[in-house]
This record gives sequence, C-alpha cells and structure tokens, in this order.
Amino acid sequence: MAFYVYIVASQRNGTLYIGSTDDLIARISQHRAGALGGFTAQYGVTRLVWFEVHGSRDEAFRRERQMKKWKRRWKLQLIDESNPDWLDLFDTVRLAGLKDASDWVPAYAGTSGSEKDL
Repeated sequence: MAFYVYIVASQRNGTLYIGSTDDLIARISQHRAGALGGFTAQYGVTRLVWFEVHGSRDEAFRRERQMKKWKRRWKLQLIDESNPDWLDLFDTVRLAGLKDASDWVPAYAGTSGSEKDL
C-alpha cells in the first residue's frame, strides 16, 4: 500500500497546506469539496501542486512533519522544481491508471453532479 505526502495551494505562490494520506484521490476530493472544513476550506486551498509516495504510514507522517517545519521559500522551491507552472495535478493523478477512455469514470459519478456532493 502506498502513502502520500502532498501540498495543496490556493493559487500560484498562494496559501499552502501540507498533508499525508493513504488515498490521495479521496483526500484531494475532500479538500476540493470543502468537506474537511478547517484551514483548507477557509482559505480555498484546493489545488494539488506537489506530492510524493512513501512505503509506510510512519514514513509519510515523518516527512509531513518535517516539511511543515520548513521555511516557506523551501516549499515554494520544491513545487517550482517539479511543477513550475503550478498545474493542478489532481486529474493527472486521478486518470493516471487508465488504459483507455473506457476505464474513465467521471469524478461525480453516482452523485447529482454537484461538486458539493463529494
């Protein structure tokens, strides 16, 4: 099983949030829908701009805690190095395992189509 450390942002060089999870797609969906409340919902921090994969929950948690202590400029540099255009990587991650279009399921499948349903 994979574990992830991720950074979401409000916009390029905007407000940042660092977290860790064992289900990156579900967690980012929660951030995007404002389902988690708190900091990310308050500041509109929904754009997945960076992530890395870890082999254990403890390893991901340690890395998250380490990065939360970093200076802001270090975090910005990390994002700029791997995602210089600050693209939202959510759809890239969500669709990465597809072999062809027949494998694709819309993000809102099984809902009314409203992002609030996520």
